[in-house]
Formats: sequence, C-alpha cells, structure tokens
Amino acid sequence: MNNDNDIQTEAQCAEDEQATCHTHSAGSERKSHHSDKTKSNLISRLNRIEGQIRGVKGLIERDAYCDDVLNQIAAAQSALNSVGKLLLEGHMKSCVIERIQSGDEEVIDELLITVKKLMK
Repeated sequence: MNNDNDIQTEAQCAEDEQATCHTHSAGSERKSHHSDKTKSNLISRLNRIEGQIRGVKGLIERDAYCDDVLNQIAAAQSALNSVGKLLLEGHMKSCVIERIQSGDEEVIDELLITVKKLMK
C-alpha cells in the first residue's frame, strides 16, 4: 500500500518538519508542536492505517485466505513504521537537539529506549 507518492511525501515532510518540543514546568506535560502541514500528513497516514486495520478485521470475519490477511497486516505494519520514522526524525531534529543544547543529556537515554522499542 506504499507507493512513490508516499515516499516523496515522507521526504517532503522531513524537510518541512518544524516541530519543537516544550516542557511546560517540572513534572508537567511535555508537548510537541508540529506544523499544520506535518500534522495533517500524519493524521492522513494514520486514517489510512486505521482503514487498513478495519480491512484486516473484515478479511478475518469473511474467512479470507490466511496469506491475503498476512499480506495486509504487513502493509499496515509498514505504514505504521513509516509514521514512526517521520516522528522519530522530527523528534531528533528538534526536541532532542533542543534538550542537548540546554544541557539535558538525559534525552539521549530516553531516545535510545524509544529507538529500541521501535526496532522490536
């Protein structure tokens, strides 16, 4: 379900990423602020993934051939991984850099834990 347009969009999104992370105060909520274009792109991708998951559920309900279901699961996983890569890239280019520049090197350990989770 990935096509050349998705690849081009990923590259454009990475270039256009203007996200910054902000910690409001000690112990309070951390937020990321993506550009409207990036946020729209991510939401659109997640909506497609949501549709893919509903499609997988429908295939199972209709007793579709296992290989067909597995191929659709693989496509949904790939699409979700693409969203994760975009978010990770934006996070590293903004949030992580900002925190390192402010002297917060703890962000490196946080990032390593997150990357390990994404690579499972």
